[in-house]
Amino acid sequence: MNELIPKPVKILKVKDQTPIEKLFTLGVKLGQKPGQFIEMSIAGVGEAPVSICSSPTRGNVEVCVRRVGRVTNALHRLGAGARVGVRGPYGNGFPLEKMRGSEVVLVAGGIGMAPVRAVLQYLLDKKKEYGEIKLLYGIRDYSMMLFKDEILKLMNSKACTVYLSYEKEDEVCKRLRKEYPERVCQGVVTKLFEMVKLNPEAHAVVCGPPVMFWFVFKEMRNRGFPIERLYMTLERRMKCGIGKCKHCVVGVGSMMKYVCKDGPVFSGVEALTMRGMKYVR
Repeated sequence: MNELIPKPVKILKVKDQTPIEKLFTLGVKLGQKPGQFIEMSIAGVGEAPVSICSSPTRGNVEVCVRRVGRVTNALHRLGAGARVGVRGPYGNGFPLEKMRGSEVVLVAGGIGMAPVRAVLQYLLDKKKEYGEIKLLYGIRDYSMMLFKDEILKLMNSKACTVYLSYEKEDEVCKRLRKEYPERVCQGVVTKLFEMVKLNPEAHAVVCGPPVMFWFVFKEMRNRGFPIERLYMTLERRMKCGIGKCKHCVVGVGSMMKYVCKDGPVFSGVEALTMRGMKYVR
């Protein structure tokens, strides 16, 4: 079978998340690893790589799509019952087997909460196999928060400790800061590290806009967190998903890697040693 031919999949449900992001529930179960992605396509329009934002433990695949280009604009015009093309899952996913028995720190910014949600769901569903779960989530304001109902529910849950930072204050953020002063603050996501005690024996998952990686990476290193226990996803670098287009090549010579095939998840060590990793310095 040609790996470039997508499988037709029905959209079961569409839910608005923010003014520019929608959550699509697809009529397919792929048994993916958290951190993997799929290629979604619309006939006559094109295709785009999209991170899977649901855990395989939750059944049907869910993806959160930001409206940023021709393909994603076309996806946003579709509703339940429409069909899209799906290839995948692709990529390596997060090494959750290595994290068993230890505390896990999840750091997300903006749309980066989508792939982090897949990890979070998996950890919550396998809670007995992992230590404490901490989520550090940075948003612009409440209107741009992804998975609002889930995050607010977790704020009151003992299953996961949620820390929230916001850049622009609104009524909801103001209320949350008053209600959880030890876990909510105004500022960028790195400000949350002032509220969190990092365990050097923990593992960390980081995803967000490229500029965020550098500041989070630097902050965690300054606080003594070992970079070999830190993992980040560079899914924004991908195009074809199977290493044919060479759009996502990083490194040179024997250190050359394809983000889509060898990633999109990389460790902090790889990020520091591979040429072309512009996300950290």
